[in-house]
Amino acid sequence: MVLAQLGGSISRALQQMSNATVIDEKVLNECLNEITRALLQADVQFKLVRDMQTNIKKIVNLEDLAAGHNKRKIIQQAVFNELCKMLDAGKPSFTPKKGKPSVVMFVGLQGSGKTTTCTKYAYYHQKKGWKPALVCADTFRAGAFDQLKQNATKAKIPFYGSYMESDPVKIAVDGVERFKKENCDLIIVDTSGRHKQEAALFEEMRQVSEATKPDLVIFVMDSSIGQAAFDQAQAFKQSVAVGAVIVTKMDGHAKGGGALSAVAATKSPVIFIGTGEHMDEFEVFDVKPFVSRLLGMGDWSGFMDKIHEVVPMDQQPELLQKLSEGNFTLRIMYEQFQNILKMGPISQVFSMLPGFSAELMPKGREKESQAKIKRYMTMMDSMTNEELDSSNPKIMNESRIMRIARGSGRQVREVMEMLEEYKRLAKIWSKMKGLKFPKKGDMSALSRNMNAQQMGGMGGLQSLMKQMGSAKDMMGMFGGGN
Repeated sequence: MVLAQLGGSISRALQQMSNATVIDEKVLNECLNEITRALLQADVQFKLVRDMQTNIKKIVNLEDLAAGHNKRKIIQQAVFNELCKMLDAGKPSFTPKKGKPSVVMFVGLQGSGKTTTCTKYAYYHQKKGWKPALVCADTFRAGAFDQLKQNATKAKIPFYGSYMESDPVKIAVDGVERFKKENCDLIIVDTSGRHKQEAALFEEMRQVSEATKPDLVIFVMDSSIGQAAFDQAQAFKQSVAVGAVIVTKMDGHAKGGGALSAVAATKSPVIFIGTGEHMDEFEVFDVKPFVSRLLGMGDWSGFMDKIHEVVPMDQQPELLQKLSEGNFTLRIMYEQFQNILKMGPISQVFSMLPGFSAELMPKGREKESQAKIKRYMTMMDSMTNEELDSSNPKIMNESRIMRIARGSGRQVREVMEMLEEYKRLAKIWSKMKGLKFPKKGDMSALSRNMNAQQMGGMGGLQSLMKQMGSAKDMMGMFGGGN
């Protein structure tokens, strides 16, 4: 992900500054120049970057700082705050409520990924307990209804559209009425796009909006347009009441930083970013956690939310108990691999951990990493209960290894490789021993504790991450390390 490269560049600049024996004006300027270069390469507007540099210098007046102040920490916090300010629209968007019907209308230019994004948005809310439905009011693009129908069927989401009706307003009204009767609480209307901003597009959007009275209008925008995002977002806002923005294709364009900052400047909150073609390559955009992850500081709340999604409530106390005991068996490794596969793209999950960066997981290696996990699980399927539940690696003698290789259709060296990974992860897991977890295994409380530690100074978490092993060492297991 190109934004990961931006985050990596900024993190390196801050790290180089941290390594300096004395942090003086020269070191600060070198650090800020490096950050400026990285932001400009990501196509962030020159004025925004210049203002950010000026503001940081005002905040970090090295001459005025007393000897006892932690200059590195003050500079890091200033960079964090200024990046947040740059990407923050300053106001939240409308949030749909479960059980109460909400109509959400999607608008955008043709080719921005609007139809795919509609389905991703529906799928995201379906997983959270909403009852979404999709309405295809795009009668301009040939194949639009077929695409929406195919996406919706795959995601098991009800849909409505017509091959015969050419009036998008009638289709939108009929679809919304139908799904309201069916008690759907999130009705998503996909509208026509054009290759460029033109009067016919805006007039059609206005008519559909007047007829369906949406609770929220979402503008979908391709990240590759960079700074042109500002003018585009403004034009759409002047035609319909755009209340939020989703930026797509953030996985392959250097201009992503420009798109995010330009849209924020229109005071339209970015609510999601699309990071790939797949249904789960779709992230909530929340400024502080996003910037935190960009700088390699992690996002414990997001990570714990992911765990909440995949680990059933009744199993959470048991998982925390195992963590605190520090005993790591092959069965625990198997269960955690299952959880990782359910959590979505590996780089996205790992970037939520302090000290990790999505940059450590090159995009092309995600599939390779997931295939490796599945291979390991296949080998473990050929193990006995005794082997899976033992925390003694010496139990795995030559004859057992050969039997597992035959049973799983893999080579002996692959089984040996999997056992080496088990030993390494067991070593990392053992560092968790004695960690104080909330009573009754409350993961929500754990998330709050972790976040409080993170925001109140990274010392505790950084020492934990050092104990557990470096980010690259841990990512190496998933094909991301060097």
